[in-house]
Amino acid sequence: MRIGKQDQPFSAICTSDADSITVRGLDLCEDIIGKFDFSSYFWFLVTGDEPNEDQSFFLNAVLCALAEHGLVPSVVAARMTLAAAPEAVQGAVAAGLLGCGSVVLGSAEVAGRFYAGCVADQRATGDDLNTVAVRQIMSLRLTTKAIPGFGHPQHSAGDPRANLLLKLADERGVSGEHVAMMRALQAALPETIGRTLPVNVNGPIPAIMLDLGWPVAALKGIGLLCRTAGLIGHLTEEATRPIGFVMSGAAAEAIGYDGE
Repeated sequence: MRIGKQDQPFSAICTSDADSITVRGLDLCEDIIGKFDFSSYFWFLVTGDEPNEDQSFFLNAVLCALAEHGLVPSVVAARMTLAAAPEAVQGAVAAGLLGCGSVVLGSAEVAGRFYAGCVADQRATGDDLNTVAVRQIMSLRLTTKAIPGFGHPQHSAGDPRANLLLKLADERGVSGEHVAMMRALQAALPETIGRTLPVNVNGPIPAIMLDLGWPVAALKGIGLLCRTAGLIGHLTEEATRPIGFVMSGAAAEAIGYDGE
């Protein structure tokens, strides 16, 4: 049974023969190994182009910004999984990544798609930033209360990661129409939702990366890649200083039973 389109049986990523491996048109051994750093190779794999200085700088910056933030749900899930199945590091990493959705870690993708839609609206209509921002927020509010990229349960005075990334983007002159739209959206919050909110890290990351040419479809990949590094750090610690069952026991004690 045929499912979906099956008329383009090609890939432009990688091929190999008995003597060589070719990645995006470059010889892996001759052109890449020992010559690319990993984040540049990541950009190259995703886009097919070698990153320029700013693209490489900010990809490294955002990977560092998202890789670690303590015992967040993805880390808790991974460490508790390793405690229960210490032979399955890959399963523990997978457990940590499977919960990367619209609320935690995947929210950069949600924000990026929203900002890209706002920018497309502004390009199509020629309306000023504030008009577009108000219109898009009001439209989004018909289906959700959350405006992606704003607010943080801990960093209520402003996410330090977000503030630094925006400062760096301004200093290096890469802040473009997506960053401008993100700022217009923040400025429109009092008018549309009745209060101000700080930008969280999931605002600048997609805005800056989209301005630098990163594909919308690959935004979640940034979070998945860097959080994998953070999870491996936590799982290495879990193997020698286990807290998985401590967290499990604390969860059991914290949750009361209210059934019959």
